[in-house]
Amino acid sequence: MAQRVLKIGRKLVGSGQPVFIIAEAGVNHNGRLDLALRLVDAAAGAGADAIKFQTFKAEGVVTKGGELVAYQKNNIRKFKNQLDMLRSLEIKESFYKSIIKRCEKKNIIFLSTPHGGFQSVDFLEKFKVSAFKFGSGDITNLPLLAYAAHFKKPIILGTGMSNMQEVRDAIRCIKKAGNDKIVVLHCTTSYPCPHDEVNLAAMRSMAKELDVLIGYSDHTHGIQAAVMATTLGASVIEKHLTLDKNFSGPDHKASVEPKEFKEMVEWLRNIPIVLGSSSKKPTEQELLHRHLVRKSLVADKDIMKGEIFTENNLAIKRPGTGMMPERYFSIIGKRAKRNISKDTILRQNDY
Repeated sequence: MAQRVLKIGRKLVGSGQPVFIIAEAGVNHNGRLDLALRLVDAAAGAGADAIKFQTFKAEGVVTKGGELVAYQKNNIRKFKNQLDMLRSLEIKESFYKSIIKRCEKKNIIFLSTPHGGFQSVDFLEKFKVSAFKFGSGDITNLPLLAYAAHFKKPIILGTGMSNMQEVRDAIRCIKKAGNDKIVVLHCTTSYPCPHDEVNLAAMRSMAKELDVLIGYSDHTHGIQAAVMATTLGASVIEKHLTLDKNFSGPDHKASVEPKEFKEMVEWLRNIPIVLGSSSKKPTEQELLHRHLVRKSLVADKDIMKGEIFTENNLAIKRPGTGMMPERYFSIIGKRAKRNISKDTILRQNDY
């Protein structure tokens, strides 16, 4: 059995724990240190548990012939291919110490996707990252997953574009390397993702069929899907964060700005409170006013001693301090043992 609770940095993730929220900075820094630091500040200010960047050298990700994906063409038009685009989005190695130091200052966990393969894993390991997060494009990159798994750190794995068997194969590969600290994120690799392609029901299937923790990486507009995924049991939520949706770059339009991210965090933190107890019973507040809201059997007109109770002289009204309405049918046809004034609540010994 996989571990039901993992530790990422100082945070516990999994069964019975608060949802672990990752602000996906990704490449929304546009290759600039100042924007990367501002993203850290924004993520921390919004209440995220972690902020995640991407670590790569463009040449380690794609060949010269790699074409832009459709959403990249739509969101950023000045590059002819993926290689040129990715070169502009690299984080310089000299930036990392400043970014990590800012994360420590802001009390937020630094994460980064080793997007550049083995070299990126080794580079991040130098900084003692607390987990490795792999994007959906590496779901079938079993050599890379096995390599990272040997470091015995939690593996967070995106599953966009994949089927269940591919996910199983990736999990088996990681476990075979001796690592069962796995979180699988359901997602749809579309930026932005339309609501009719979210398929959160697939996340529930993964939770049922896979022996790992399950989460959701959200690429939709707004925060509704992330809230729903958490309600369905996601242990981890990842959401793209940008300082401005109008910035030039492949992912800004599918991201949320700090104010909306903070709103999402507030919703997610409240979900366990709203879900509350699985036991169906009155709350303490309900018990305080239940007798005022429920109803009793009441004389609908003056009833004389010896008179028969009928549908015409009985009513059901508040408060619920007398004979319960369920006695209505058993009292009809019985005779009153006393004079009862109109609007008087009936007592047990009135018939």
